[in-house]
Amino acid sequence: MAEQLDLDLVEITAKADPPVCRILDYKKFLFEHKKKLKKIKSNTAKVIVKELRFGPNTDEHDFQFKLKHARKFLDDGAKLKAHVFFKGRTIVYKEKGEILLLKLAQELEDVGIVEQMPKLEGKRMIMMIVPKKKK
Repeated sequence: MAEQLDLDLVEITAKADPPVCRILDYKKFLFEHKKKLKKIKSNTAKVIVKELRFGPNTDEHDFQFKLKHARKFLDDGAKLKAHVFFKGRTIVYKEKGEILLLKLAQELEDVGIVEQMPKLEGKRMIMMIVPKKKK
Protein backbone atom coordinates (compact mmCIF):
# COMPACT_ATOMS: atom_id res chain seq x y z
CA MET A 1 0.00 0.00 0.00
CA ALA A 2 2.89 2.37 0.87
CA GLU A 3 4.55 1.81 -2.52
CA GLN A 4 1.28 2.43 -4.36
CA LEU A 5 0.82 5.78 -2.55
CA ASP A 6 4.55 6.59 -3.02
CA LEU A 7 4.98 7.01 0.76
CA ASP A 8 7.00 5.30 3.50
CA LEU A 9 5.97 2.55 5.92
CA VAL A 10 7.14 3.74 9.36
CA GLU A 11 7.18 1.57 12.49
CA ILE A 12 5.72 3.64 15.33
CA THR A 13 5.72 1.15 18.24
CA ALA A 14 7.91 -1.93 17.90
CA LYS A 15 7.12 -3.45 21.31
CA ALA A 16 3.36 -3.68 20.72
CA ASP A 17 1.86 -6.99 19.63
CA PRO A 18 1.41 -6.70 16.63
CA PRO A 19 3.86 -3.80 15.93
CA VAL A 20 2.17 -0.48 15.09
CA CYS A 21 3.07 0.95 11.66
CA ARG A 22 1.90 4.02 9.78
CA ILE A 23 2.03 5.01 6.12
CA LEU A 24 3.37 8.57 5.81
CA ASP A 25 6.01 10.79 4.25
CA TYR A 26 8.99 10.14 6.52
CA LYS A 27 10.96 13.31 5.64
CA LYS A 28 7.91 15.46 6.37
CA PHE A 29 7.36 13.56 9.62
CA LEU A 30 10.96 14.26 10.74
CA PHE A 31 10.67 17.93 9.76
CA GLU A 32 7.46 18.43 11.76
CA HIS A 33 8.95 16.54 14.74
CA LYS A 34 12.04 18.80 14.77
CA LYS A 35 9.81 21.86 14.41
CA LYS A 36 7.71 20.74 17.40
CA LEU A 37 10.83 20.14 19.55
CA LYS A 38 12.23 23.56 18.60
CA LYS A 39 8.97 25.26 19.60
CA ILE A 40 8.92 23.46 22.96
CA LYS A 41 12.54 24.44 23.58
CA SER A 42 11.90 28.10 22.75
CA ASN A 43 8.95 28.24 25.15
CA THR A 44 10.94 26.99 28.15
CA ALA A 45 11.95 29.69 30.59
CA LYS A 46 15.66 30.32 30.88
CA VAL A 47 16.71 30.85 34.49
CA ILE A 48 19.11 33.76 34.88
CA VAL A 49 21.06 34.06 38.13
CA LYS A 50 22.40 37.50 39.07
CA GLU A 51 24.94 37.90 41.88
CA LEU A 52 25.42 40.60 44.49
CA ARG A 53 28.59 40.64 46.57
CA PHE A 54 28.79 42.30 49.96
CA GLY A 55 31.50 42.62 52.57
CA PRO A 56 30.68 42.13 56.26
CA ASN A 57 31.26 45.86 56.88
CA THR A 58 29.19 47.16 53.92
CA ASP A 59 28.05 50.73 54.58
CA GLU A 60 24.38 51.84 54.43
CA HIS A 61 24.78 53.83 51.19
CA ASP A 62 26.45 50.89 49.42
CA PHE A 63 23.73 48.59 50.74
CA GLN A 64 20.97 50.87 49.37
CA PHE A 65 22.76 51.08 46.00
CA LYS A 66 22.96 47.28 45.72
CA LEU A 67 19.40 46.94 47.00
CA LYS A 68 18.22 49.05 44.06
CA HIS A 69 20.05 46.71 41.64
CA ALA A 70 18.64 43.63 43.39
CA ARG A 71 15.09 45.01 43.08
CA LYS A 72 15.63 45.58 39.35
CA PHE A 73 17.01 42.04 38.85
CA LEU A 74 14.00 40.48 40.60
CA ASP A 75 11.56 42.67 38.64
CA ASP A 76 13.18 41.42 35.42
CA GLY A 77 12.52 37.82 36.55
CA ALA A 78 16.08 36.76 37.39
CA LYS A 79 17.09 34.77 40.48
CA LEU A 80 19.31 36.63 42.91
CA LYS A 81 22.35 35.13 44.62
CA ALA A 82 23.55 37.45 47.36
CA HIS A 83 26.73 36.60 49.18
CA VAL A 84 28.95 38.13 51.83
CA PHE A 85 32.62 37.48 51.19
CA PHE A 86 34.82 37.21 54.27
CA LYS A 87 38.43 38.16 53.56
CA GLY A 88 41.19 37.35 56.04
CA ARG A 89 40.22 38.02 59.64
CA THR A 90 36.76 39.36 58.78
CA ILE A 91 35.50 35.78 59.23
CA VAL A 92 34.96 36.71 62.91
CA TYR A 93 32.05 38.94 61.74
CA LYS A 94 29.81 36.05 60.65
CA GLU A 95 26.88 37.54 62.55
CA LYS A 96 27.25 40.87 60.72
CA GLY A 97 27.15 39.07 57.39
CA GLU A 98 24.06 37.11 58.33
CA ILE A 99 22.31 40.25 59.61
CA LEU A 100 23.17 42.01 56.34
CA LEU A 101 21.68 39.22 54.21
CA LEU A 102 18.56 38.97 56.37
CA LYS A 103 18.12 42.75 56.11
CA LEU A 104 18.36 42.42 52.31
CA ALA A 105 15.71 39.67 52.34
CA GLN A 106 13.43 41.81 54.49
CA GLU A 107 13.80 44.80 52.14
CA LEU A 108 13.03 42.62 49.10
CA GLU A 109 10.09 40.66 50.54
CA ASP A 110 7.62 42.61 48.37
CA VAL A 111 9.29 41.46 45.10
CA GLY A 112 11.06 38.22 46.07
CA ILE A 113 10.93 35.08 48.19
CA VAL A 114 13.93 33.63 50.02
CA GLU A 115 14.71 30.26 48.43
CA GLN A 116 17.75 29.49 50.59
CA MET A 117 18.46 31.09 53.94
CA PRO A 118 21.98 32.46 54.59
CA LYS A 119 24.43 29.58 54.78
CA LEU A 120 28.19 29.74 55.31
CA GLU A 121 30.21 27.92 52.62
CA GLY A 122 33.92 28.38 53.17
CA LYS A 123 34.65 32.13 53.11
CA ARG A 124 31.25 33.04 51.66
CA MET A 125 27.80 33.28 53.22
CA ILE A 126 25.25 32.68 50.47
CA MET A 127 21.51 33.38 50.20
CA MET A 128 19.23 32.77 47.19
CA ILE A 129 16.15 34.88 46.42
CA VAL A 130 13.63 34.09 43.66
CA PRO A 131 11.14 36.58 42.18
CA LYS A 132 7.48 36.40 43.18
CA LYS A 133 5.07 35.16 40.53
CA LYS A 134 3.30 37.98 38.71
CA LYS A 135 -0.48 37.73 38.46
